[in-house]
Amino acid sequence: MSEPQQQPPGLLTAMRTKPDHGEDSYRGSGRLVGKKAIITGGDSGIGRAVAIAFAREGADVLIAYLSEDEDARDTARLVEETGRRAVLVAGDLADRGQCEQVVATAVDAFGDIDVLVNNAAFQMTHETIEEITDEEWTRTFDINITAMFRLVKAAMPHMGAGGSIINTSSINSDMPRPTLLPYATTKGAIANFTAGLAQLLGDRGIRVNAVAPGPIWTPLIPSTMPPVQVEEFGKNSPLGRPGQPAEVAPAYVLLASDEASYMSGALIPVTGGKPIL
Repeated sequence: MSEPQQQPPGLLTAMRTKPDHGEDSYRGSGRLVGKKAIITGGDSGIGRAVAIAFAREGADVLIAYLSEDEDARDTARLVEETGRRAVLVAGDLADRGQCEQVVATAVDAFGDIDVLVNNAAFQMTHETIEEITDEEWTRTFDINITAMFRLVKAAMPHMGAGGSIINTSSINSDMPRPTLLPYATTKGAIANFTAGLAQLLGDRGIRVNAVAPGPIWTPLIPSTMPPVQVEEFGKNSPLGRPGQPAEVAPAYVLLASDEASYMSGALIPVTGGKPIL
């Protein structure tokens, strides 16, 4: 049965084949007890899986999202069922003021910030460069990489030694897909931003790492790719299938935890076997 096409950024509630975010499978073991986290793009997909995992590991979470209110409320419900706090902030991270508002809301709710997960992203598929407008190119950069810079700057006064910044890059940083040119370009920038920022913040005791997912089944796929690509999505990976958000979240848990106290500047691939060298 084919997946219905959606308008970006896509809704989990409209998907026929639902992703697995770990709703029924993730079991926490106290690895993030007492931590306060911001997760952008936390309403669905990888961000939702990370929010569930963080909460079940003992963290309170702020979930920043664009406008997918129903998905975001459902994610918040799953967080609160663990006994942890969930704070929702809707708005467009392409706007500097919204980035600052996300951090200010987290500080008001939690007092400080231990973990910042920069996960929100925008992509569209194009067969030719002529199809890509200046406005789309700029918006892709504003959401995918400039927002990370702004969120980090806003969070710095409220994040101390032991803090963790985790950026979502992509296998596209190493193997750029030409039909995702603006998106793939930003993902390469995120890898470099992560490596440089890790060195810049090392003397503050703040770790900076990135996760590079391969093909992961999220609402972004049926809302930004043509049906023929959606049907074949992930089948060319060595494991022969797309990954589920629940299969990516453990990498974020590791990087957020004190177990990763000497990990900084790393790019962790979760690609179903496709190499990032």
